[in-house]
Amino acid sequence: MDPIRNPYAPGAGQRPPELAGRDEQLAAFDVVLERVAKGRPERSLVLTGLRGVGKTVLLNALRGAAVRKGWGTGKLEARPGQGLRRPLSSALHQAVRELGHRDEESVDHVLGVIKSFAHRDAGTAAKLKDQWSPGIDVAAVRGRADSGDIEIDLVELFTDLGGLAADVGKGIGIFIDEMQDLGPDDVSALCAACHELSQSGLPVIVVGAGLPHLPAVLSASKSYSERLFRYQRIDRLARDAADRALEAPAADEEAAFEPDALAAMYDATGGYPYFIQAYGKAVWDLAPRSPITTADVAVAAPEAESELAVGFFGSRYERATPGERDYLMAMADVAVDQDDAEGDAVLSADVAARLGKKPQSLSPARDSLLKKGLVYSGERGRIAFTVPHFGRYLRERG
Repeated sequence: MDPIRNPYAPGAGQRPPELAGRDEQLAAFDVVLERVAKGRPERSLVLTGLRGVGKTVLLNALRGAAVRKGWGTGKLEARPGQGLRRPLSSALHQAVRELGHRDEESVDHVLGVIKSFAHRDAGTAAKLKDQWSPGIDVAAVRGRADSGDIEIDLVELFTDLGGLAADVGKGIGIFIDEMQDLGPDDVSALCAACHELSQSGLPVIVVGAGLPHLPAVLSASKSYSERLFRYQRIDRLARDAADRALEAPAADEEAAFEPDALAAMYDATGGYPYFIQAYGKAVWDLAPRSPITTADVAVAAPEAESELAVGFFGSRYERATPGERDYLMAMADVAVDQDDAEGDAVLSADVAARLGKKPQSLSPARDSLLKKGLVYSGERGRIAFTVPHFGRYLRERG
């Protein structure tokens, strides 16, 4: 089949040709946008799930929905060790520009507050001004969002942004990817700001995406965070949605899958969106003609697995030290011992026993893997891979 017409798109955060299985989330978010813009009470939103389930794709789709409603939006990706002020200031600068408020004086005031927020880094304000600017041409507003306390400053900043959006009957959406990587002080400040917004009814919402333990990160920061956010777990696709993700793009290119081929594809991918795109691309390139058959899937499987081994699994495995790799392998072995090769989590104590070591001696390796985003802990004493099928990859790798 013509590789130039291949519709499938395996890429990090790259929107697939058919965003299947997310209609419910998109429809619910449209309601949230309308309610917030009208001053109705609504909670901010947090998407959680393993890597490869399409959180970033959905986050971008939700942002697109906000843009179509005339909202101002900004997006940032949290990174370990990076403060919130710089990336958030850039994102909010874009949001104000998108909002299209016609009163230049009001806009300049809010942009000045953003600039003040960006420049105020406790103890290093002067140096920060010399090193970095958010690209805002107006003067910084003194005495607003510049106290140096991130919690106070964020509340003041969001309040001014909300007032600007309310003037035009729209809203502002702040979209944060990899939200679990925010520092503790920034998480606490973000929760406090969202709490203030929920009480004031201002049209500003935060939409975050992160790994499954993100709710625990937020809860550890502020006990009321469980009531601040609406949590949505993003998981693998059901069979009908997975079939649609394959069939709809193929039909647009005047091609099709045999029913048995769709079943074989679901068995191979487990319904994970990233895997569906990787297998779809490989099968399309290697199939001689339409309709695609189970034999075509079998021929293409090694190519798809090779691509995943390098680009999806291998890139993460290479980040681990030898000691950390031993820990990962022990996790995979423990899951098999429990007849749960793709289970959600294993006991840290069982991993230690598998390695013949005391749990305390493995804490450095475990903590490092947590920081690298290779594993997560959804509950005390348990550990799981952030990447689906990672245990299988490790066992096949030997």
